[in-house]
Amino acid sequence: MGRRVRGLHFGRRKERKINLSLFQEIIIWVLEIAITIAIAVVFSYFFGVRSSVIGPSMSPQLDDGDEVLIDRFSYKFISPKPGDMIAFLPNGNTNTHYYIKRVIGVPGDTVQIIDGAVYVNEEEYAEKTEVSRMEDAGIAAEPVMLGEDEYFVLGDNRNNSEDSRFANIGSVKEEYMIGKAWFVISPRDKFGFIK
Repeated sequence: MGRRVRGLHFGRRKERKINLSLFQEIIIWVLEIAITIAIAVVFSYFFGVRSSVIGPSMSPQLDDGDEVLIDRFSYKFISPKPGDMIAFLPNGNTNTHYYIKRVIGVPGDTVQIIDGAVYVNEEEYAEKTEVSRMEDAGIAAEPVMLGEDEYFVLGDNRNNSEDSRFANIGSVKEEYMIGKAWFVISPRDKFGFIK
C-alpha cells in the first residue's frame, strides 16, 4: 500500500476542458449586439436628427412646437427638389435654431413673385399644398436668379414666414442645409410622413 504524499505535485496536471460551443455562442451574441448598436447609431445620426418647429411659418403642415425627424443622408447623394421640406441654418449661422421651409427654386432657376403668386422660370409654380397669396414679395418682387448651389425657399404660411424673400435669409446655399424634414414624431395626431 502506497502512502499518499501531501504537498506539491509536479507531475501531471489536470487539464480543464473549455466548452467551445458556449464560448462561440457568447461571441456571436456579443457581435450581434455590437452590430445592432452600430446600425442604430448610424440610423439615428443620418435619419433621426430631431428638431422642433419654431413659429407658425409652416402651418398648417407643421405648427410651432411640432417635433420632426431630419434625414441628413439623402442629400449627400441627391439634390433637393422643388416641394421638399428642408432644415437649414440661415446664412450658416450655427448660433440659431434650424429653419424648416419648402424648396421652391433650385440652382439655375429664376424665381419671381408677381401679384402674390410665385413664378419659377416665368411659369406659375404648382404648389404641393394650399397656400395663400403673398402680400409681401420682398426681394423676389424682382427676378431672383439662383446660383450653382442656391435654393429659394418659402414657408407654407406665406404671410407669416421669414424665408428667401427677405435679405436676412435670402437664397439658401446647399452647404447650410442640414437635411430633409421627413417625419413628424410629435404631436401624436400628426405622427407620420411629411408631404
